[in-house]
Amino acid sequence: MVSETATPPRAASTPAREAWRAFAGNPAAMAGLGLFIVIALVAVLGPLLYPVDPFAIVSAPMSPPASDLLLGSDYLGRDVLAGLLDGGRVTLVIGISATCCTVSIGVLIGAVAGFYGGWIDAVLMRVTEFFQVLPPLLLAMVLVTLFSPNLMTVIISIGLVNWTGVARVTRAEFLRIRQQEFVLAERAMGAPTRRIMWRTILPNALPSLIVITTLLVGTAILFEAALSYLGLTDPNVMTWGLMIGQSRNYIWETWWAVTFPGLAIVLTVLGNCLIGDGLTKALNPATRAR
Repeated sequence: MVSETATPPRAASTPAREAWRAFAGNPAAMAGLGLFIVIALVAVLGPLLYPVDPFAIVSAPMSPPASDLLLGSDYLGRDVLAGLLDGGRVTLVIGISATCCTVSIGVLIGAVAGFYGGWIDAVLMRVTEFFQVLPPLLLAMVLVTLFSPNLMTVIISIGLVNWTGVARVTRAEFLRIRQQEFVLAERAMGAPTRRIMWRTILPNALPSLIVITTLLVGTAILFEAALSYLGLTDPNVMTWGLMIGQSRNYIWETWWAVTFPGLAIVLTVLGNCLIGDGLTKALNPATRAR
């Protein structure tokens, strides 16, 4: 009697696996992920493989791209490729760090407002609305100008002007989840408030927060580029925005010094937006089902 080959048991499907399957099945999202990974690897490994000081004068000013100077030099004679690689690392650090600052502020305010409700919710939402009506770029410019324009000041300033959207999303999720039966059961069992907020409700609010966090990285990069372009960042730290801002008066003579860092910003933000759009569809059960 011939025995049938037993079929190996299929791994249990979890929400995380279903979300990844939906994300991986989205060509645009995977393209964005691949693009962002390539840019991140180039930004991290580039200065190690091409150890040229981005502020060093390496050739005659405004030298066009050539075999010995792949991306040419700027109006001072600095290597554009060295600036692009070194500036990419700093730009990504600012974008990710500022996003962490933004999310920390927004989640804290939104969680407290959504969990407690009442007058606490009313006060925190009025504060949120106050910051929401202020022009974020103008507010960031004021904050950077008031304090020393260094890397930490830029990160904190960007974080302080973009948290309102995170706070509103977090508040909405906490208002929705706090009425769920499993939350009411924990309250009935006498679980401490801290545990309910951060270990029960917050993990269930993560899908929405992951999406908005991903999109905020691109927003932070654009804010940094705008501040650098206006000369409101540390001139001794190379970034893509600083490269564009310093060469803007010579754009017709040295188009490559502006085009390449500008293209790097566009591709990074594009990849980030494609990832965010893919996560929106993958983490939404209704969209994932379709």
